[in-house]
Amino acid sequence: MNTIDLLKTLSATFGPSGFETEVRETLRGLVKPLVDEVQVDALGNLIAIRHGQSTRKIMLDAHMDEVGFMISHIEENGFLRLAPLGGWDARILPSHAVSIQIRSGEKVRGIIGSAPPHILTAEERHKSIELVDLFVDVGVDSAKEIEALNFHVGDPAVIEYPFQQVNSNTLTGKAFDDRAGCAVAVQALQQLQHENLPWTLAVAFVVREEIGLRGARTAAYQIQPDIALALEGTIAADVPGVPPNKQPTQMGKGPAISIGDRSFIVPREMVIFLEELAQNLNLPYQHKTPLYGGTDAGAIHESREGVMTGIISVPCRYIHAPLSMMRLTDFEQTVQVTKAFVQQAPKRFGS
Repeated sequence: MNTIDLLKTLSATFGPSGFETEVRETLRGLVKPLVDEVQVDALGNLIAIRHGQSTRKIMLDAHMDEVGFMISHIEENGFLRLAPLGGWDARILPSHAVSIQIRSGEKVRGIIGSAPPHILTAEERHKSIELVDLFVDVGVDSAKEIEALNFHVGDPAVIEYPFQQVNSNTLTGKAFDDRAGCAVAVQALQQLQHENLPWTLAVAFVVREEIGLRGARTAAYQIQPDIALALEGTIAADVPGVPPNKQPTQMGKGPAISIGDRSFIVPREMVIFLEELAQNLNLPYQHKTPLYGGTDAGAIHESREGVMTGIISVPCRYIHAPLSMMRLTDFEQTVQVTKAFVQQAPKRFGS
């Protein structure tokens, strides 16, 4: 599968935190021909293993889940209330379309609604919007109709719009955090498929990152990696009104190497190693400005007796929003550095 089709497939797949089955099965089909073993653990993590010359292990991590919602309450007049799965800015939510997955697996379209501004007082119009003020309209008039459509409290939902290639180097779609990282891992496996790897490679596509790094914690515990690399779609804020010192990354400037975030300070020798990989490939790179956000590395590096861990990310504008944007060159360069990491990390950190 080519890069655009891969990103389109993964972006479009349904998988909010705690409900990753669809995206896991999509990824299982993609990686099974590329590895020696595929496992799914009790939490729902997908772990793909390529045996190497040594039983020592490199772990690549990318989380499958996207930010979403679940139905928290059904009103008597047929409107649905939402609870967040992950971090949302409620100001951006009104009037967006949502896709709700009922228990049969079918998806039903709805619209996030709020009181129209025409009927609000001046004070109400300037009040911050909260998620508790919002509701979903699926076009019915009663809780009885909702029941007939097989909705239940706890059903998951995502804001969903189609993936699009805007121009030769710009893509938009949902869930680039972290389907971009998942796609980097898949393409690294594709490019390493016929190589004799120095160490065993375990690629963990993990669950529930957006609600507390849950899947990465259990995946790292069972893999027992010697070295790990977390792959992310991260915050690009190179937009009007944001000064350079507050821009974690910028689109079009290459892969983002993290120095630290709210969950983890990356060892300096790992930062230098990732820099050198990019330099040796004649690729641009940037540093993700500390200390914004967090990644699965926050859980991985604490596993068992500790794991030497790095983070590399694809800069994406508007993550945790209905649509994200990325540059194809940033993505492809991240794949190249990830491939080189798997090839060269055993020599650098193998003692």
